[in-house]
Amino acid sequence: MNPFPLLLAIDTCGPSGSVALGRIPGRDLEIYGQTELAGRTYSATLIAAVAELLDGAGRELRDVDGIVVVNGPGSFTGVRVGVSAAKGLAQGAEIPVAALSRLEVLSRKSGVPCAALDAQRGEVYLRLEGTGLGAAELVAGAEELAAMACRPARVAVCDEGAAAVLARVWPRTQLVRTPPPLAADTFRAGEARLTAGGAVDLALLDGHYLRRSDAEILGADVVGQAAAAEKKGA
Repeated sequence: MNPFPLLLAIDTCGPSGSVALGRIPGRDLEIYGQTELAGRTYSATLIAAVAELLDGAGRELRDVDGIVVVNGPGSFTGVRVGVSAAKGLAQGAEIPVAALSRLEVLSRKSGVPCAALDAQRGEVYLRLEGTGLGAAELVAGAEELAAMACRPARVAVCDEGAAAVLARVWPRTQLVRTPPPLAADTFRAGEARLTAGGAVDLALLDGHYLRRSDAEILGADVVGQAAAAEKKGA
């Protein structure tokens, strides 16, 4: 029996956001409802959208068994609004929360281990993962990307900003264009994490912000490992 039959998902990290309500009975995914939120309106519309989803499904917050929140990377304001909302909803009703990276959600949606998002100012948020390796996420600009000798064969992208940077610096890398991830795209990974005991401590839950130091420490080594692993597994 699925220990988390009813899930609420929140994603306010991108230019637009979304909330979704659904469940995963067996291998199937049932979405009771999903509402997209216009950018820059999250703080005013998020909680009302959650209430409407619950009301439309004939449920109450106390019926929710788990919350999945996308906690970054993305705009500072959007990330904070989503994380704060997840905390507030979870604390009062004692609901476990799973936090996912938006890069991980994009990677899973596309079926491509590596993914990139527009970080503005000519930079990208980048997820690098190879067969048998853990994933690493970093922020990098054209200079850092150009300095990486080994590059992944494919990278999933969902926006023109990231696509433009990668196409210019990594012309041999295939860009797998994928629709932007929505809240409902988090259900399977979120449910799996909760089932595995991966609920976060709400006191420690924070935004997933990627810093310049991440690129300096992880960049070249991780890209080389990911590229080598992908080539070996091809």
